[in-house]
Order: sequence, then structure tokens, then C-alpha cells
Amino acid sequence: MIGLLEFSVANYRSFYSRKTFSMMASAETKTLPENVMSNGKIRYLRSCAIYGANSSGKSNLITAMGYMKTLVVDSVKLNDGDLLPFDPFALSTTSLSKPTLFEASFFVDEKKYRYGFEYNDTTIISEWLFSSKLNSKTEKALFVRNTEGIAINENVFHEGVGLEGRTKDNRLFLSLVAQLAEGNEAVSKEVMSFFFKFNVISGIDNSGYEDVTKRYFVNMTKETKQLMSMFKELQLGFDAVFAEEKPVISIFTQHRVYTKNGKVKSKLLFPLEDRESAGTQKLFVLAGPIVNTLMEGKVLVIDELDAKAHPLISQYLVGLFNNPEHNPNQAQLIFSTHDTHLLSSAFLRRDQVWFTEKNEKEETDLYSMTEVILPDGTLPRYDTSASKDYIMGRYGGIPYIMNN
Repeated sequence: MIGLLEFSVANYRSFYSRKTFSMMASAETKTLPENVMSNGKIRYLRSCAIYGANSSGKSNLITAMGYMKTLVVDSVKLNDGDLLPFDPFALSTTSLSKPTLFEASFFVDEKKYRYGFEYNDTTIISEWLFSSKLNSKTEKALFVRNTEGIAINENVFHEGVGLEGRTKDNRLFLSLVAQLAEGNEAVSKEVMSFFFKFNVISGIDNSGYEDVTKRYFVNMTKETKQLMSMFKELQLGFDAVFAEEKPVISIFTQHRVYTKNGKVKSKLLFPLEDRESAGTQKLFVLAGPIVNTLMEGKVLVIDELDAKAHPLISQYLVGLFNNPEHNPNQAQLIFSTHDTHLLSSAFLRRDQVWFTEKNEKEETDLYSMTEVILPDGTLPRYDTSASKDYIMGRYGGIPYIMNN
């Protein structure tokens, strides 16, 4: 079992100072207890939504999560001299001289980890890995890296001993150790297992995962049945899906042909990409990663979940994660959206709603609804229409539209 608890970013695109996104459940928020999961003494959330104006930093936060995973998984493949994806905040005279920071706090089974690193275009400036028991606030360092070298706690991270000198400037030490460590019980492999189950995708650009759902219908796996159950529950208008691989995979949806009296006369196959709506096509592509995440207990991050989707479909997808019966393996969903229909106290808790907003220096601020204080000094009430209040700007995170 894995779970994301917190993610921090600094000096990356529109983020300058360090900002932290949290999946930890707030003790002050009592509503919708079914939206909260527990592993030992950790209470964490099944889903979180990120709202904000265009260019406020929503996508940058999600891209930062994706880049962290990419560096963790792929930096070990870099050659000497290969550049790192350094994309610092551009509107400060000091940002180029400072590193980008990524840090994630998460758990794997009975262990909690805090792992992070700082880097520029050529060098990993610092890197650290700490661990603790689930019910403990006391951390112990497994290793700490800086420009002077790598210090290893030999008692708990002995697999890294002797590999310090083999770590190139542009490679992460964790990735190298995990590649060379023997045995699945290695701590580095346990940490890496979280990142292999942490996936970041776009709701607009499906490159990189466009064939996931198609492949399930070619191979007829355990996910295929779950996918058809989802499609039928959403009443998309077709009653079966067929795949043909020659060698590219083509998908066909089966529709009923009716007589004048309303009786089913025959069945007709439609090519998905030619005859189905853009919304149905988008849902089909997203469905594979979503079902896989639910069945395997992974973490899925989607940028622009609501793009081309009816609000009821967005509610349905988020509801799958919030429902313990549909999500028994404790998967998590993080998504950005403009869909205010999801801003309901009957659907999302206050600690499940986050906002991004630019300040006067065009730096992204990131905050939860639990941190919002209304102009009259009060907190948002649970029985207030959060959707209406958001549009009115009471929570921030919306564009300022000026009339001439």
C-alpha cells in the first residue's frame, strides 16, 4: 500500500518560494468522513481538487510532480554532461542562481518517507532521504547529499555504502542505489516503488498513455470488465466495445439499430475516433489509467480533468475515488479543474479543495480552503454554496476581468 502525504516545490516555473500541497486530512474538517482513509495513525485524503485562473500555476504544480517522478526514475540513465530539466522562476534576478526543489512525503506499507532534492541545469545540488514509523514524528536520516559529498547512515541504508563515488553530478543517488541493490527488501527499491505507482497525465494531451485503455480491450484483462461497467453506468450510448489490432489498435463501439416501432433490429459498429463525441473519446482514454489506479491502489494526477467532459462525468470519476466501495485499495486522485459543480460541501471536504493564485510579483501562491478567511474575518461555512462563493472571488484563485 502506498499514499502521497505532501509535495513541495520551489523555484520552478511560476513557483518561487517553497509551497506545499498536502493530502493530509484536516482534524478540523468533520464532514464526509468516507473521503478520508487511514493507514495506522495517518489520516489522508482519497482525492483533492486544484482550482485557479488560467496561468495561475495549476498546471505548473502538476508538471512539477511529473518532473520529480521523471528525474527519480530516469536520471540514472543520463550520460555525463546531459542537462537536467532546469526551468526556474523567470521573473526574479536571483532565481537563476538558486536551485529548483522537489520534495515528497509518502508512505509505503508500514514506513513513512520524506525524499527530496535540489538541482540546477547540470548538477544535483543536494538530496536527502528520511524515514519514520507511521505513528511517529521522529525521523532518521538514511542519507544526506550536498556539494561536499554523500553521508550515509550505514545502520539503515547499508545498500548505499560504497556507491557514493559512482554517483555522477547529474544523477540521483537514490536511483543509482535502487538500480544496483540486490533483493526486493532493499530500502531504495521500496522508496522507488512509490514513484513507479505515482502517475501524472494530462486531460488535454493524451500522448504517452493513449493506448492504455485500448490495450485492455485487445488483451481482455481484469480491467476490461471494470471498464465496461463504467461505460454502461455512464450511459454513453453503446453497449459493447471491440478492438482490432492491424498493427495499430482500432476501437469500435457497438450501437443498436431500431425499427420504426422501437424494437432492436440489429447492431452497428462505429469507429470510436470518427463517430463518438470528443467527450466520449476523452473519457475512453482516461478510463484505462483511472481503472488501473483504482484496482492497483496507485496515485493518479490529472491536469484539466474536466476538459471536454460533462460536469456529471467529472463528478462520477471523482466519486469513484471518494467511495470506499469503488476504491477499496485506497487509491488517490489529484486533479486540476475549472468545474465549479465539484465545489459542493456534499461532495468535497474543505481540505480537499486547493487554490493557486498569482501575487503582485507573479509568483504562484498555493493554499487550501481550510486556510481561507473571508473578508468579514470568518471562515467559509459548510452550508454555504462554495461554487457561488468561488465565482464571486471570495476564495481567490479566479481571473480579474476588468470592464473598460
